Amino acid sequence: MPPFKDEHILIIAPGSQTTLAQLGLPESFTPPTHRFPTRMFPAPDGKTFEPYKIRSRKKLVTADGDVEMAGADGKPEEEEEEFIELPDDDEGAIYPLKEGRIVNMPAFFALLNHIFVTLSPTLHTPVMLIAQPAWTAKNHEDITQFIFEKFKTPALCIMDSALATSYAYGIANATVIDVGFEKVDVTAITDFQISGRGCVPHSGGEGMTRNLVELLKSKDLTRDMAEQLKKSPICEILPAGTPLPGTGEAAEEVVSNPAAAASTGATASGPNVKITDAHGESGQHHGAGEEDGDGEGEEKIVDEDGNLDIASIVTSGKTQEFLAKLEKEKKAAQRKANKDAKEAAEAAAAAAKPIRLPNSKRPRVVFHYEEIIQDEPNPKRQKTPESAPTTTAEETAAPAVENPEDDSNQQKTTQKEERRIKRDIEIGVERFQAAENGYMDAIADAVYRTVLSVDDIAKRQDAWESLILCGSGSKVRGFKDALVNILNNRYLVSPSSATMFMSELPSNLATPSGTGSMTPNASVSSTPNQPPTANAVNPLLLAATTATNPTLNPSASMTSYTGNQAHSSHSQSPTSIKFASPPSYFPEWKSYEEAMFLGSQVAAKVIFVVDQGLSKGFLSRVEFNEEGPAAIHQVGLVY
Repeated sequence: MPPFKDEHILIIAPGSQTTLAQLGLPESFTPPTHRFPTRMFPAPDGKTFEPYKIRSRKKLVTADGDVEMAGADGKPEEEEEEFIELPDDDEGAIYPLKEGRIVNMPAFFALLNHIFVTLSPTLHTPVMLIAQPAWTAKNHEDITQFIFEKFKTPALCIMDSALATSYAYGIANATVIDVGFEKVDVTAITDFQISGRGCVPHSGGEGMTRNLVELLKSKDLTRDMAEQLKKSPICEILPAGTPLPGTGEAAEEVVSNPAAAASTGATASGPNVKITDAHGESGQHHGAGEEDGDGEGEEKIVDEDGNLDIASIVTSGKTQEFLAKLEKEKKAAQRKANKDAKEAAEAAAAAAKPIRLPNSKRPRVVFHYEEIIQDEPNPKRQKTPESAPTTTAEETAAPAVENPEDDSNQQKTTQKEERRIKRDIEIGVERFQAAENGYMDAIADAVYRTVLSVDDIAKRQDAWESLILCGSGSKVRGFKDALVNILNNRYLVSPSSATMFMSELPSNLATPSGTGSMTPNASVSSTPNQPPTANAVNPLLLAATTATNPTLNPSASMTSYTGNQAHSSHSQSPTSIKFASPPSYFPEWKSYEEAMFLGSQVAAKVIFVVDQGLSKGFLSRVEFNEEGPAAIHQVGLVY
């Protein structure tokens, strides 16, 4: 098999609402170049699917073959049926993915075929398909058979979406939290292999939208309004325990005026606040001719009464120098006066300016909703020599047909006209409650149970310290901080806490005393409450000693002392919880909600170009012909 090239690799990442695709790997990995709505429409024949809604209409044809326009006096001789595509109409759409599961396989195949035809790859194009965690083994086999038989591809790799995210971050042990459209997938990864799964159904971004619609029923908030509100900066998820603005607890907080402090040096605002000059005490302004430390010749310029001695200035021969010095002092005094006046004006403006509270402390804000209204297309107009050349707003959007035979001009009249209407809606504290009713608690519980399902106990702490948050639903303001706050409050245990070690002791042993007389044995006796011997060794001290001195425990593997030695496998609770930092060496990637697609590019480069099948990363056409679709379970990056 000839080697694959970067420009021939096709990547497809299906999602419940949007499918990401790209043909070819750029020199520097970039966000996806194509986005397809994950939906299909029934074709007019009722058996196949089309990417856009198709509507039929009657086309009236006159005897001379011209298309009849609206308002024509002639009678049509026959009617013809024609089909038009409506790209912006989603009425009657079929979504093949539901909460990540494939619920309509024929429609999903039609979507893959539409993407393949649109991008038009060459025959020698390998396919990298990103799989959702909910896909079954039967789904993988059906997709493998369809891609090899329909696309004639030479190689196929199916990669799990969570594993692709870990490839993007370059972290071998991590916990990926993917906030999707209607669900939240939690995946624990150890050594770039999937070790645990968790899912929170009926949640995701759509769950927050439904909560907003329910909370704002009194304002007749539609789903589209709630969706825009969720994506706006005024919608925020506050950490647990934060008082809502307008309540009694929030009213007790005193808000200072930082603007006044920055401009005037005052520590607070009010009529009795003393403003300190930034330059300290202003010194006395020296009069003309006054100098400190000048020579005796300079002192004679001013007489005993403080008046200028003109005769002394003239006879000294320094008239020009004295005039220049006098002018310099005059300009300095003017600059100081202007500066003082400017500072006084800034102080007055800062004191008069109202305090701008952050969004989390404002009980009510105004939400600017922008509604897009699609009007029906303008009916066809008859072109007659007598018609006056009038111009209206509708004609600007749909110009008159100058040539009836020109089908392209006729198609323009079928496009719907869009109008944007802006509305201002006052929103209260409901904008902070999009993730209420146990929403964040369910996600935190899924994270804990997923990490707990990792078989290698020593690597659970690595999974806790490398949380990765992705998915479009995680873009809501404050989502990440609120989640880590719940995880820390609920599951975090201090490594110095005694309860962490006492929980590991058997229940039939007494608590060790300070004198050491009740120190438990290293092994538990079969006799309950048997007094230990005097030379017994505390197993906790022994474990701590051997952990810090590996030479004292020669039976232990040296690999157990490498890496992060602060981690302890005595407990199932984490001692540290934090999110992993995204990579900084991809300049084209500004946000990492779609890090899964970045990881798919990294994996495609390694599997198809660098490795070229040596590690069985993809299924080749020869292997497919010999073993069938079931061979996909022996390759790829799914399990």
